[in-house]
Amino acid sequence: MSIGLFEQALHAFGLHPLARRQRRAAPTRPPGAARLRHPACRRGPRYMLLGLILAAVPLPALASELPKADAQFPPANGPQIELGQLLFYDPILSGSSTVACATCHHPKHATSDGVSLGLGDGGIGLGPERIANPDNRPEQRIPRNSPALFNLGASEFTAFFHDGRLEETADGLRTPLGEEMEQGFANALSAQTMFPVLSGDEMAGHYSENAVSQAVRQGLITGPDGAWDKLAKRVEAIPEYRARFDQVIGSKPIHFTDISDAIAAFVDFEWRGDNSPFDLYLRGVGDLPEAAMQGMELFYGKAGCADCHSGQFQTDHGYHAIAMPQIGPGKAARFERHQRDVGRMRVTGDPADAYRFRTPSLRNVVQTAPYGHAGTYATLEAAVRHHLDPVGSLMAYDPAQAILPKLEGQPDFAVLADEAEMAAIAAANELEPVHLEDEEVNAILAFLETLTDPQSIKGALGVPKSVPSGLPVPR
Repeated sequence: MSIGLFEQALHAFGLHPLARRQRRAAPTRPPGAARLRHPACRRGPRYMLLGLILAAVPLPALASELPKADAQFPPANGPQIELGQLLFYDPILSGSSTVACATCHHPKHATSDGVSLGLGDGGIGLGPERIANPDNRPEQRIPRNSPALFNLGASEFTAFFHDGRLEETADGLRTPLGEEMEQGFANALSAQTMFPVLSGDEMAGHYSENAVSQAVRQGLITGPDGAWDKLAKRVEAIPEYRARFDQVIGSKPIHFTDISDAIAAFVDFEWRGDNSPFDLYLRGVGDLPEAAMQGMELFYGKAGCADCHSGQFQTDHGYHAIAMPQIGPGKAARFERHQRDVGRMRVTGDPADAYRFRTPSLRNVVQTAPYGHAGTYATLEAAVRHHLDPVGSLMAYDPAQAILPKLEGQPDFAVLADEAEMAAIAAANELEPVHLEDEEVNAILAFLETLTDPQSIKGALGVPKSVPSGLPVPR
């Protein structure tokens, strides 16, 4: 995207420069690099008397309190955001230069990929149309469903991935690399962007097929000639990227943390979804349809949804076992011979965490099918009904609900035929059955519709026409 078009987008979204605010641990900015604020972080005069307005709005009696309306996002750096946009859509960050971040997180599919378990390296196409490349067949499916990216820059998001294996703690960031993790990234979101490029199934590539995948397989991740260093040097060798980084970090050599910071800044800015009808209702400036109001009362009351889906973005950021069906290759190392996914337990080692997964945010949830850590439910109604009777739903699961790109020879449903594993998933379930009539389920679905922010799905800047590497942009 040209600078002029970027500025037009900023003007269209009502953005304004901030001269004196600095992001925590952000790279030094050269003079004149303006910081910009997203409209979601700025409220006009109509919000000044919010407390009085809300006091006058009759609210239903709810078992759980409604959340507050406004999240905290970092201030924006225009040149860094534009740079991150290009990097996000550029396949140059994959080992074989064939997969971009946007391949599995595309606005066309509400920042996901529209399938239960995607195909990364070795795939051709986008979303449900993606197929295996017969000349470079994927080794296996990506083990977990591609999560949506909405609101990830908000300060409350401090853990990432379905099992939370990357998270902020009192002692700093905990990551799969432990003490070998690179230092110097801006925040946890930035650190998260550094890991898909290391996954052979996602972006790094097959054994020994390129210099990056070779480095990953040899355990050479950090330091000179590590996988991240190889990718940073690729980017630095492209004059347009070097010039753009000059605007953000000055003339110092590009480190992969600079790349990840830029991608994180873009993700934060591009997909903020906090102006849904529900947000407007919380701010006292909009009403919800009658069916949605009934659904909201159930969600925050009888149905108990808010026990886990709490807060502005409907997540407690916790980990819960709810007997979600397991399909696909599972979360296993290549030397392991199983298709299990024990979720949080694989991070903590605590048997009490077996089959627990992080509570997903429900923002734009009607657009982000399939659902579940393995994408087992193709429809939102099916996912909602699973919560009403998790064990019964697990045992009655129909594999036809899964949306899986064709990849022959995969043990996609092995766990469903494993009585012992199914019993273990069921035994870990934490949810008590809840009875709802069909009209009550429909009301909850109507409420979930009000969590949709159409502009956030479209994105603030959109898909660039081209990227500096000259490689094809996922569309």
